[in-house]
Amino acid sequence: MAEHAEEIDRVIAGHLSGWALTRLPVVDRQLLRLATYELLACPEVPVAVVIDEAVELAKGYSTEESGSFVNGVLSAVALELRPGQASAS
Repeated sequence: MAEHAEEIDRVIAGHLSGWALTRLPVVDRQLLRLATYELLACPEVPVAVVIDEAVELAKGYSTEESGSFVNGVLSAVALELRPGQASAS
């Protein structure tokens, strides 16, 4: 994941409307990075699984709004990285 850190952050930042990546809650930022890496490097893992796992972790370990925020960002990221597989979650 570290080898792709710059690309991952660039992809995420491109889908943050009005937010800087560094201003996100730490848990949200790390979940977005992990899930984006998975979308990039693990094509065998379905998009829905990647997003659902990240959303559930955000709901359990971050803020009240984090689940829906992470879902929205990752849905947009998935449309960019896997356009043929992405669908609304």
